[in-house]
Amino acid sequence: MAHVPQIRVPATYMRGGTSKGLLFRLQDLPAAAQVPGKARDALLLRVIGSPDPYGKQIDGMGGATSSTSKTAILSRSSRPDHDVDYLFGQVSIDKAFVDWSGNCGNLSAAVGPFAVSNGLVEASRVPQDGVATVRIWQANIGKTIIAQVPMSGGAVQETGDFELDGVTFPAAELQLEFIDPAADEDGTGGAMFPTGNLVDELEVPGVGTLTATLINAGIPTIFVNAKAIGYTGTELQDAVNGDARALAMFEAIRAHGALRMGLIRNIEEAARRQHTPKVAYVAAPADYVASSGKHIAAGDIDLLVRAMSMGKLHHAMMGTAAVAIGTAAAIPGTLVNLAAGGSARAAVRFGHPSGTLRVGAEARQVDGQWTVTKAVMSRSARVLMEGWVRVPAEGLLAED
Repeated sequence: MAHVPQIRVPATYMRGGTSKGLLFRLQDLPAAAQVPGKARDALLLRVIGSPDPYGKQIDGMGGATSSTSKTAILSRSSRPDHDVDYLFGQVSIDKAFVDWSGNCGNLSAAVGPFAVSNGLVEASRVPQDGVATVRIWQANIGKTIIAQVPMSGGAVQETGDFELDGVTFPAAELQLEFIDPAADEDGTGGAMFPTGNLVDELEVPGVGTLTATLINAGIPTIFVNAKAIGYTGTELQDAVNGDARALAMFEAIRAHGALRMGLIRNIEEAARRQHTPKVAYVAAPADYVASSGKHIAAGDIDLLVRAMSMGKLHHAMMGTAAVAIGTAAAIPGTLVNLAAGGSARAAVRFGHPSGTLRVGAEARQVDGQWTVTKAVMSRSARVLMEGWVRVPAEGLLAED
């Protein structure tokens, strides 16, 4: 057998929020992968180590969870009033599939720091000390994200005392603003409430008829009540992820919700759209012990939320789903708002498997239609490793 050389591609391995992944500058990718298509997908799959029938991604950079099987491609933005274009790819673990249908709100926290450190932001816009405002165009969904990146001595400040549940060590706080996060009429999924209702009756064969809030904000999300599907809202990962019947139920809800939201044309298409929509279940506040052993008191939170990502219960909360939670909580009558007590609110603190998270949203009703101007949350990010990632050249249609 002929020797197949490896190619090396400049890359940065970063944590963003409660996720981590490989970030690339578009210009550094092999020529064939600088445009969307099979070559790009093949490269990212091989980098991450997918598809892996063992489910471990041992021969790649992935961490065998939805939170660690992520990639992003960045470039200087050609759009007015934006600094950087950001494209997110969620890499399937066991299938030869990269899902480009949505954003990752957690990894979004890494985009601003990466852009500043890699020369994608004009030097005149980056202060020596203070905060650099990075204007990000999220190319998957056509939305703007504003990252407030802390600076110290001309470099991105990564260390600090900000604690984020789901992340072991403290770091510097970084604020993200998701501008106009609800979907619009440009082909990204329709209105904020695609059915026109704050609450729907969703028929799911084999499960029953569930009361649901179907919302497009941050990421398309299906909210159901915990009690309706046999849960309390205090569950940790093992209570769900080891239950094959429960996982099948959530996938059925996701597929039929996607069809109801107009995201797919038939149920079979759901298998090719794994990243979206998300399914989450909500409940009123209750005491529980988080995965870290931390006691969460009912009085310290407004509601409980558990969310599914790529077929499994997420260990904390996806950033984009947090945007959906904050938006829905701000709109009286949604299941999220009702679980939080039903009153009008500009922010909520919700309990998730790893602890709590606060998210704010500015929502208002105009001519009978709800709109949201922005959602805001604090995250953190840190470079874990930088240099080159190496992959065998065979089948990648690329040159070193």
